[in-house]
Amino acid sequence: MKKFYILLLIIASQTTFAQIRFSNIPENAIYPESQAIETITATIPYQGYDETQAYFGQGEYEIFLDNVDGVLDKPIIIIDGFDPGDSRDILGLYASLSFGGQNMADILRDEGFDIVILNAPVYTTDGKTIDGGGDYIQRNAMVLVALIEQLNTDKVGDNELVVLGPSMGGLIARYGLSYMENNSLDPETRLYISFDSPHRGANIPISLQYLINYFAQQVGDATAQAVVDQLLNSPAAKEMLIDHLQGHLLSGSTYEQDPTKLLPMGAPGFRNEFQAELDALGFPNSVRNVTMINGAGNGTTTGSPGMTIVDTNLQIDANTDVDVALNFTPPATQTLTVTDVVVNYFGFPVDTFQAVSQATNTSDSVDSAPGGTGSISDALGDGGGNQVLIDFINALQQDLYNFIPTMSALAIDNPDWFAVPNLSDSPFVNFYIPNENEDHVTVTAASAQFALDEIRNGVMAVIDNQIFNEFILGQNPVKNNIQIVIPNNITISKLTTTIFSITGQKLMQQTWNDASNSIVWKHSLPAGIYLLKLEDGNAAQTLKLIIE
Repeated sequence: MKKFYILLLIIASQTTFAQIRFSNIPENAIYPESQAIETITATIPYQGYDETQAYFGQGEYEIFLDNVDGVLDKPIIIIDGFDPGDSRDILGLYASLSFGGQNMADILRDEGFDIVILNAPVYTTDGKTIDGGGDYIQRNAMVLVALIEQLNTDKVGDNELVVLGPSMGGLIARYGLSYMENNSLDPETRLYISFDSPHRGANIPISLQYLINYFAQQVGDATAQAVVDQLLNSPAAKEMLIDHLQGHLLSGSTYEQDPTKLLPMGAPGFRNEFQAELDALGFPNSVRNVTMINGAGNGTTTGSPGMTIVDTNLQIDANTDVDVALNFTPPATQTLTVTDVVVNYFGFPVDTFQAVSQATNTSDSVDSAPGGTGSISDALGDGGGNQVLIDFINALQQDLYNFIPTMSALAIDNPDWFAVPNLSDSPFVNFYIPNENEDHVTVTAASAQFALDEIRNGVMAVIDNQIFNEFILGQNPVKNNIQIVIPNNITISKLTTTIFSITGQKLMQQTWNDASNSIVWKHSLPAGIYLLKLEDGNAAQTLKLIIE
């Protein structure tokens, strides 16, 4: 009888899930004119964790030559991120670099740099159809390796490459560059920019995963099933997600939770294996590794642990309604029902579903941690024209969630997702970190300036550690406080810090005794660009400082 009522629910509601979006193209984005799309095939095959043979990955790329001499001599590779179904094409990826009426790619082309966009399409190889945008990160990395080798062969002159990887593209870039070094392949690359990439994992609220999976498996919604198959259960998602529904399912069930598996758990056979492989590869040693992230570096959260996402009744028709309640995962050590669904027919419950989450004793759960944010309404495609989903979205009490934790984007292995990061624990040598959580892979004027400064080969770099590679800035641009980080756990007996205007006028100076780890210097300077000089009695270093 229950199945009969569920069938009625399907027929009456025709509930569908629109395609999930994990990044948006900015409004008023600037698109290029398409030139010619080329196909690239990896020369190194990869066999995934659940595959019986290795396959050669494929990609497509387009070269947008500079506007100075029109010669391929300063290539910058920009790599597609997580995009199952290839909903964001090459032109869309180019346009995603827009900010404030400008486009970072256009700026670089006007300065003589060539932009190469690498996209991961859906393709068939050796009888297997592969959705590149959700495929194994390793196989996509082998495609990048092939493109790097081809560009180094085709380019004019000896300028080394720059590789910019937004989101999952940053993992593809890291893996590919490190793989080349570890296998005696010269990447001829001088700079790697990671852009809000999940080096320690990504997050989609487990409550939302349970809900979508319930509609797919128990209600039988075909579109929800496609979301589960193509997105949540894609190899890339299973490699990246810190907490994945497959880690919690009761043996023999496709949707019920095992009551003994409440703590965060990645997809079995994927998540831990991938992280171990990535950690073993490390970061490329011959390349300058920097990062620009969207998560706050000062501990600012996205909502609070255990908070209500939605608690509403959705009217399907005159006889059928559904009670839906979702919550963020709970504070440290606590347990909470995060997904609660009751299907009512003529006022009587005909089906129920619940899922419970427990937090570790080392951290509040990750949903509300500092990080680049995702949007539930985006994840549901703003309702896709379906009134039930539109009503659900309108009832949301919390739309944003932590998608790429700050700790993960900085590649810091810290079990406390909410800790203020110690940048000396990060493998990157330069950082752009905002003071507020931003939408994932959003380019702002400040982050664009950071990337442009780095790409311009450090001529006006925000941080230029040419003398003794000791000091870095905790955040740049900064607001009220300047945080100067001293890596390598050293102590400097006497450190003199001086701020100059861009024209050389001395504005502030202070001496610090026994400086170690980091120091915080308050200021009242107006917004602008300044020079920060640091002297320890043996050497001096000057950093460019941007004050918002």
